[in-house]
Amino acid sequence: MREVKYPFLNKNFEKGKFKIKKGEKPYLKQDGKVSKFKIWIVDGEYIRKNICEDFVNMGQHYLYKFIPKNEFWIAKEAYEGEENYYVNHLLIENKLMASGVPYDKAYVIAAKTERKERKKSLTAKKIEKENPQKKELIKKTHIKLLQELKNGICVWLINGEIVRDFFYSSFAGGGHDKVYNFIPKKEIWIDNDIPKKERKFIMLHEIHERNLMEKRISYKNAHYSATKIEDFARQNPKKINSLIKQEII
Repeated sequence: MREVKYPFLNKNFEKGKFKIKKGEKPYLKQDGKVSKFKIWIVDGEYIRKNICEDFVNMGQHYLYKFIPKNEFWIAKEAYEGEENYYVNHLLIENKLMASGVPYDKAYVIAAKTERKERKKSLTAKKIEKENPQKKELIKKTHIKLLQELKNGICVWLINGEIVRDFFYSSFAGGGHDKVYNFIPKKEIWIDNDIPKKERKFIMLHEIHERNLMEKRISYKNAHYSATKIEDFARQNPKKINSLIKQEII
């Protein structure tokens, strides 16, 4: 879901309805400074509803133009325990993109460094010591079965940090088996970093996107369609249950 190559801006933000000012949302607090960059902890839920649905864990100016050039943003949901990985990733990605390197290439280089750093964490070292097989690692990743759909798709709440440590460092928000080959067949994963009140919006996105990809629609087009539906649901939260119901019939 969150492999951002074409950030989808909320139409209200594009029209200039929302203005970003320090001291107001989405800014929550400054968490130091690295080099010339101020590290800001921001309200991820607010950004996803009002500015850009594709923003989840972190961001910098050359991918998300609404972020000032001298700032790195880290969502409050992703703040505890993984922020150093995000800052180091953003430093590399930003430097490369500022010099003209395309996002795809800059991301790969930054992600490679991030993966090396993640292997040094206590969580990763403990799991590596146990040397689990893939099925066992999946079990460690699963936290709670949120829902089993009529078509046999299981929606799981998962440990996002384990996924980022061992499978894909940029996993954020959610995903499913049609995009990520490490996710078992007929499973949708929701990152436990996502607040409980937002999980249905992510679930709607993933179910809709997977349904389209099941029909052989490309990821790019399926993701765009799912993002528009997620945007609509966030602006009309009372309709979220009926929208999900329409997707699983």
